[in-house]
Amino acid sequence: MYNIVTFAIKDTRLLDISLIVLSAGESNRFKTKAKKQWLRSGDLPLWLNTAKRLASNYAFKDIVITGSSDDLPYMYGFCDYKIVKGGTTRQNSLINALQYIQSEYVLVSDAARCAVPNFLTQKILHECGNADIIVPYLPVTDTVAYDEKAIERGKVKLIQTPQLSRTQTLKAALSNSGEFTDESSAISAYGGSVKYILGDARAEKLTFMNAKNPPLSLMSPPSPQTFTGIGFDAHAFEEGKPMYLGGVKIENAYGLKAHSDGDAAIHALIDALLGAAGAGDIGEWFPDTDMKYKNIDSVKLLESVAEFLTRVGFEIVHCDITIIAQKPKISPFKQAMSKRLAAVLNIPASHVNIKATTTENMGFIGREEGIAVQAAASLKYYDWTSDENINS
Repeated sequence: MYNIVTFAIKDTRLLDISLIVLSAGESNRFKTKAKKQWLRSGDLPLWLNTAKRLASNYAFKDIVITGSSDDLPYMYGFCDYKIVKGGTTRQNSLINALQYIQSEYVLVSDAARCAVPNFLTQKILHECGNADIIVPYLPVTDTVAYDEKAIERGKVKLIQTPQLSRTQTLKAALSNSGEFTDESSAISAYGGSVKYILGDARAEKLTFMNAKNPPLSLMSPPSPQTFTGIGFDAHAFEEGKPMYLGGVKIENAYGLKAHSDGDAAIHALIDALLGAAGAGDIGEWFPDTDMKYKNIDSVKLLESVAEFLTRVGFEIVHCDITIIAQKPKISPFKQAMSKRLAAVLNIPASHVNIKATTTENMGFIGREEGIAVQAAASLKYYDWTSDENINS
């Protein structure tokens, strides 16, 4: 049983505190489909769930969250907190975030500590000003050996976050040479004062995939809802260019005019997938002003989007594509398209439906000047609670 204690925070006029949540890691040790930062509790990704949990304890002057460069544009749409680019290491991410902090004190935590009890956060804030940094820790109860020799376990502390620092001291400490795994080791090496307070086992960092890990057990399952997006694309014919539709080459004397290979079916599908995830459109992702996409195989673009969706915690459920063309005949290629797209999206071919129709000789399609494609796609959240790898 845990003792629930409430601390009266000191006069808020005297406490100038900001919050930093570090969420730029690649979670390489957490071998699930999605990055751990994007595991959902209801609709909230873990990084936002952690930030909101910490923010509920105090009226912080600023709240800054770091993210990887690949995730950053998508994170912007989730909240009004300041989202900034992280670095290749935790320390670099913290240095980047501190550029946006002007308050006297800063509370820093890792997004992976997703179940920090409010009681512990309040206890840390209660100690504000009593040292250059306030650090929660857990004592060691087992025998400890270092380099094959037993050491006094009473002198060993398992350090946790969040940690509350004097901002200027932390900035100065991190400007020194050396790599530090947390704020307390940097400030201690700098010569600053450190105050340790008893932490809480529930504030354990989510590091490895294990459903018995306390933070996972305290997270609610992801919402079961399904998300649907719609995409559309149209291209004119171009003589002498290869034609690709749905990732399949169609032998013709003409292809589709475009900056890329012109695969209108994949382009419409990409827009549908991005729309379902609320992640913008194909023009934002792969602008036709960027020469690196000149004549690119659209399958590579689809692979990039599929990887993104997996990374941020989605699973693709179903795709439905309608190709509107007077010519060429699409029917002979429908099955090959389904199989090709299914392989890229890692879903059954039966979940990729290809339809074809004409405009009965009306409009630019009826005049055989080009084609159009409409696509719909549905997504759901990755359900980490039923992942056999986690629950094994």
